[in-house]
Amino acid sequence: MDENLLQFALTAFVTLIVVVDPPGVAPSFIALTSELGTVERNKILRRATFVAFGITLFFLLAGRWLLSYLGVTVHAFSISGGILLFVAAWPMLFGHRPSLQAPERSEQDMAGDDIAIFPLAIPLLSGPGTITTILLLSNRPDADAVRLALLAIIVAAVFFISWCVLYASDRIVTRLGEGKVRIVTRVLGIILAALAVQFVLDGIGGFYNSLARGAP
Repeated sequence: MDENLLQFALTAFVTLIVVVDPPGVAPSFIALTSELGTVERNKILRRATFVAFGITLFFLLAGRWLLSYLGVTVHAFSISGGILLFVAAWPMLFGHRPSLQAPERSEQDMAGDDIAIFPLAIPLLSGPGTITTILLLSNRPDADAVRLALLAIIVAAVFFISWCVLYASDRIVTRLGEGKVRIVTRVLGIILAALAVQFVLDGIGGFYNSLARGAP
């Protein structure tokens, strides 16, 4: 694996794992499944991670076509996507899940719903931040077939790690405590904010270079 491909893989993995934020999802998962038995809880977890993976993979495969159909350039989406990720990172800096990814719902609203689909798969695991990230990564100028295949593997790895964390969420939250979970969320928020700014800078730089190449 060459250096550029390794850098792409590392950036993709870090960005996705930070955006999905399994430790931040763990308390919500525990609360949503607190009254369920172990077997039913594990079934819901498997279904939620599978659906989230499917949604993310769909945007990985169809994202380039979607942006092209809408007439959105890669540079414009890089800038807007970076801004959206920064907005998602801001609440994480204070130890909370981003409001874009974790809307609160009352028990009455949840009645009759499949919690594996909503809110676990959407929007906790594959929310706007995850979708934005996968569109940004899959529409980079250097995103060839090899990088897209590598990105699909990374997405699978991220959701497998998420499944592992949520499967052991009771033990993790009990051992760490909610205070330490919020500290982890803050650290992830700092990383996500820096990555978001980098996406904006890459978009601006790419747009400026495209103008320079088109100048007489």
